[in-house]
Amino acid sequence: MKIGAMVPQGWRMDLNGINPEDQWDTILEASSKIENLKYESVWVYDHFHTVPSPTQDPTFECWSLMAALSQVTSEVRIGQMCTCNSYRNPAYLTKVASSIDAMSGGRLEFAIGAGWYDQEYKAYGYEYPSAGVRLKMLEEALQIYIAMTTQDKASFEGEYYQIKEAINQPKPLQKPYPPLWVCGGGEKVTLKLLAKYGDYGNWDVDVDGFVHKSKILKDHCEIQKRNYADIKKTLHTNVIIGNNEKDLDAKINKIVDVTGIPKEMYIDRPLVGVKEKVFDTIDEFSSVECEYLIAYIPDIVWGDTLEILSEKL
Repeated sequence: MKIGAMVPQGWRMDLNGINPEDQWDTILEASSKIENLKYESVWVYDHFHTVPSPTQDPTFECWSLMAALSQVTSEVRIGQMCTCNSYRNPAYLTKVASSIDAMSGGRLEFAIGAGWYDQEYKAYGYEYPSAGVRLKMLEEALQIYIAMTTQDKASFEGEYYQIKEAINQPKPLQKPYPPLWVCGGGEKVTLKLLAKYGDYGNWDVDVDGFVHKSKILKDHCEIQKRNYADIKKTLHTNVIIGNNEKDLDAKINKIVDVTGIPKEMYIDRPLVGVKEKVFDTIDEFSSVECEYLIAYIPDIVWGDTLEILSEKL
């Protein structure tokens, strides 16, 4: 199984208590550590305000980080978990992504979803339409991404987005385009869009949930006449690993103290536990065709979960 790791960027309060002048260096140090440990990829979130509630703590912007990380890393791949379609015009977003793929030497993963954090939409002045409309907008954006990365002059006339003979140069170095992750587990629409357009799907579920989502995806692939084996199925979840129960409890308690996020957000997660349990569960995910883990590691700034997890690389 390939494994990537999120850098601390503030969204989940992981830069809390760090002096503003030291926050960027903290992100850089984490990205260097991820690359040096030979992880497959580094990842960032696409959000503006902290969770579980908005605070004055920092949240570094997603695609600014993509551009910066493309220049301070050399081998590790870079991705977002995941880009909110509503936050950027899809033609502009495709232009940005194509440029960053070229800047990184062809290391970009392009992951996108319909968006969900309504508080951010309202705070930043974005309309927050119904889930059905957001998913229709996502489908149009996927078509624009594919058109603009593969055609010299791309045109598209949709209900929500239109482009006319749009030129996108430089084209991405990866062909036909950087891998397209259609993220989210909505079983009626999102998984259908994954079956139609995506290279990767990503879910935050336990092993049984992964099996269930895979079955639904397979059904959609049959309807769309898509080869199910062409789509890689991946997991995104919290990872906290203790060398023993005492170490695990100490890490969780410190995470709660540092972030202010309730303990309930971390317990009973599939990859939170002592080393042997977590490694066994990773093997279970592998056995049900999970090909990639994107790990959010809450102790990445001060703990050793990243190093322990690297034993599974």
